[in-house]
Amino acid sequence: MKTLICDCNRTMPLAPGVTSRIAQALAKTPLASADGVESVHTLLCRREAGAFQRAAKSTSAAGEELLVACTQEQRLFLELNEQTEGAASVQERPIRFVNIRETGGWSRDARDAAPKIAALIAAAQLPPPDPVTTVTYRSGGRCLVIGGADAAMRAAGMLRDRLEVTLLVDRPGGALAQAHDLAVHHGRQPQLSGWLGAFEAQWIDDQPIDLDLCTRCNACIEACPEGAIGFDYRVDLAACKSHRDCVRVCDAAGAIDFARTPQTVEETFDLVLDLREQPAFSMHQLPQGYRHAGSDERALVDAVLALRELTGEFDKPRFFRYHDKLCAHSRNERVGCSACIEVCSARAIRSEASRKGKTSGQPLRRPVPVAGAASALPVAEGGGVVVEPFLCVGCGACSTVCPSGAMSFAYPGTAAQGLRLRTMLAAYAHAGGCDAALLLHSQGAGARLVDELGRAARTDRTIHGVPARVLPVPVWHTASVGLDLWLAAIAHGANQVWVLLTAEEAPEYRQALAEQMALAQAILSGLGYGGTHLALIEARDARDLVALDAALRAPPATGVRTPATFAVQAAKRDTLDLALEHLLAQAPQPRDEIALPAAGAPFGSLRVDPDKCTLCLSCVGACPERALADNPDKPQLRFVESHCVQCGLCAATCPERAITLQPRLWLADGGRARKTARVLAETVPYSCIRCGKPFGTLQAIEAMIGKLAGHPAFQGAAADRLKMCADCRVIDIHTKRDEVRITDL
Repeated sequence: MKTLICDCNRTMPLAPGVTSRIAQALAKTPLASADGVESVHTLLCRREAGAFQRAAKSTSAAGEELLVACTQEQRLFLELNEQTEGAASVQERPIRFVNIRETGGWSRDARDAAPKIAALIAAAQLPPPDPVTTVTYRSGGRCLVIGGADAAMRAAGMLRDRLEVTLLVDRPGGALAQAHDLAVHHGRQPQLSGWLGAFEAQWIDDQPIDLDLCTRCNACIEACPEGAIGFDYRVDLAACKSHRDCVRVCDAAGAIDFARTPQTVEETFDLVLDLREQPAFSMHQLPQGYRHAGSDERALVDAVLALRELTGEFDKPRFFRYHDKLCAHSRNERVGCSACIEVCSARAIRSEASRKGKTSGQPLRRPVPVAGAASALPVAEGGGVVVEPFLCVGCGACSTVCPSGAMSFAYPGTAAQGLRLRTMLAAYAHAGGCDAALLLHSQGAGARLVDELGRAARTDRTIHGVPARVLPVPVWHTASVGLDLWLAAIAHGANQVWVLLTAEEAPEYRQALAEQMALAQAILSGLGYGGTHLALIEARDARDLVALDAALRAPPATGVRTPATFAVQAAKRDTLDLALEHLLAQAPQPRDEIALPAAGAPFGSLRVDPDKCTLCLSCVGACPERALADNPDKPQLRFVESHCVQCGLCAATCPERAITLQPRLWLADGGRARKTARVLAETVPYSCIRCGKPFGTLQAIEAMIGKLAGHPAFQGAAADRLKMCADCRVIDIHTKRDEVRITDL
């Protein structure tokens, strides 16, 4: 891959020999290409544009790819490529771009930015992640506008040339158009569900005037002595004195009937514009195709512009993968872990605990009808959890909080994300960089803030800019990267991992990320790594640039001596095991046991009260991760701590309430102890009083005898049968029957 670097008219004070250092670093970095790194250009987009054209031709002829270290003039370079004879089109051979200017070249320590530039280029050279399946929305342009008559009519005027508009007037006042050219309904208590192309609206129509029959002749308005009818064609029933003059003048049309029974009306729409003050949906991430404007004029214009373009077919990635066999949400209709349901800001995940093990893998009935290709896509379900891909917005927070890895982010997958982080850190280290801090930020508002900080450093001497040791990493959503990737990054040589939060993130995400970071920091501190390794950085807009600039200059923490070389796995628990193994091996002061915060802890042990436990083994059947097991040779409850995800299903299932969770990370014997089965509870077996064969535990049989002591069916000889094994119980019953028959004879 050929790489072109430009210092943007010498505004980036790059140190001499920067390209050779970058080339050497890339040569040592797997999957990176060092052969095509040219000397630094000064005006690649203007005076030296010929160098770009020559590179475009040569790479096309050689079948290579081209990377330009400039995003400012991306459009210009693409146009130049199309005008260059012999250069392949971007459809045949896409040109890649990477920003090194705002992300480091314009900082106060830009002369030390060679390792960072090497890291950014190495990441940009990686092959694109595997494509993911898509979710298809189909919209025919049927748009429902909800609000007062005046506001709804005004909005309809801005939409009707592109969309099929229906008005739902939910309040008195205002005036409807005289022309009968729009579908108009009166309704109260309107309710909505669904998404783009599949909204279901429901309302109650209890008005005497039927707007379909009404001719807008206005005779009823003129006839009403109380003035209870306005040009919105609603009857103010509180003001109406039942003269029914309006009914008489409307006799021919028959549009007014005070005896009409209130009707519940249901209709489906593709789009919704909501002009009420309170939106129909209360979640942070609103469904696609729904826009709420209220009385905000600017919001109305934005909503209208967006809705006008939403006709046709639209694809979005299916952001998640769900492995129901790993899910610890429910078992036997008992609920354990609900982390994904609680964190989802789009309410795309719901509990169906009663379905566990019954219909896993079968499509569920959707809450609203979906047409075309959309209806053929089944929801993800199993394990008692159902994920609706049409509501999912791709935040990835469910994968971050999932302790078992049942929910994973797919855009891109964890393995691809881990490869990018490891590649960046390796290139950074090979170029001589130290104390690398990863700054994870969104591709939207987060990237804009990083760019604004870089630009501010050019004109404001009080702003430092993005430091040379800080590696910005754009991700689809900041909540999609969690504990496994953070710890893996630290193991791969990152000194710190910071997450930049803007106004995009929902409150649920902030809390979830803070809890997960507290867990990661507890682990690192418990292993003896000094300093603060993880932090959330809040910067909502450009007004917070000074605070962001200061946060990025935080002191480094203690990292690993030797970076790990393992590859991040698709399975979350596998990655965590690899990261913990390396961090433990490099730990300055390791402990055998690290106490973890209870909130969101994915590791831990169980405490079993020996005075309560009857060894009924209900917990074994409830454990979805096979952390609990029995011993076929002895009455024992065994436990493998590395399998436990602290879901709490065992404690919820235990009939004696003998189990409590103990969040911790147990690292005795180099971490091997947590992977070995150990006995949590055992008891003396109870032997059959007839044949002497063990058939239960002492506590269980004694508890059963105590509970049935007063039952009339278990008195006398029948009580002794409770102390017999199943075979002897049957023999004893038949023996007693034979004795009775002989006595009768």
